[in-house]
Amino acid sequence: MQHLLLLHGALGHPGYFEFIKAQLAAEYVIHTPVFEGHTAATRKHTEISMPAYVSQVRKYCEENELAQAAIFGYSMGGYVGLCYAAQFPERVTAVMTLATKLHWSPEIAAQEAKMLDPEMIQEKVPKFAAQLSAVHGAGNWEQLCRDIAGLLSGLGEQPLLAKPDFAAIKAKTQLMVGDKDNMVSIEETLAAVKQINQANLAVLPDTIHPFEKINRELLLRLMRDFFKL
Repeated sequence: MQHLLLLHGALGHPGYFEFIKAQLAAEYVIHTPVFEGHTAATRKHTEISMPAYVSQVRKYCEENELAQAAIFGYSMGGYVGLCYAAQFPERVTAVMTLATKLHWSPEIAAQEAKMLDPEMIQEKVPKFAAQLSAVHGAGNWEQLCRDIAGLLSGLGEQPLLAKPDFAAIKAKTQLMVGDKDNMVSIEETLAAVKQINQANLAVLPDTIHPFEKINRELLLRLMRDFFKL
């Protein structure tokens, strides 16, 4: 069977892919690596950056002897997946992303990083803070927020996906965005699609950014069609 990597988003975890694993495990060997710093168990005090996460995926594939794999990435995970496909085109058969922000600048990164202030999260959205604490550890989630804010700042200063990088992607690709996503625009997603040789755009109806709110049946149908399951 072919291998399928499921790459989670910033502040996320592989647990929200359980419904995908349950439906697709009969057709694919499913892999759900955890990005460094996400969940207390992965905290190794190593660098947290987009290049480091791409390197982590490379190491994961090498250690698990994945000569080739298909990739589904949500939000940040989609960016990591596209970077991996651009840097190692011979190792990737297909890439599907959902809600992945592809246009970055210092101003955009600063705006997004402000939303990751742990004190603000604790004060304004305590339920979300409690969720982060439960998933990533009471002594870890605050630092993870700061680390991801730093990752975004680095991405704003030096995006890893520009025209030459998109052109280097050889795998068939589908970039998906929700029509009500307030973080990722249809325009920036379409602009990236036009720069990738074998890419399609999918706009999901009545869909906002958080993965937990996704229409599961719609996503599974799109995945089955794209990955030809």
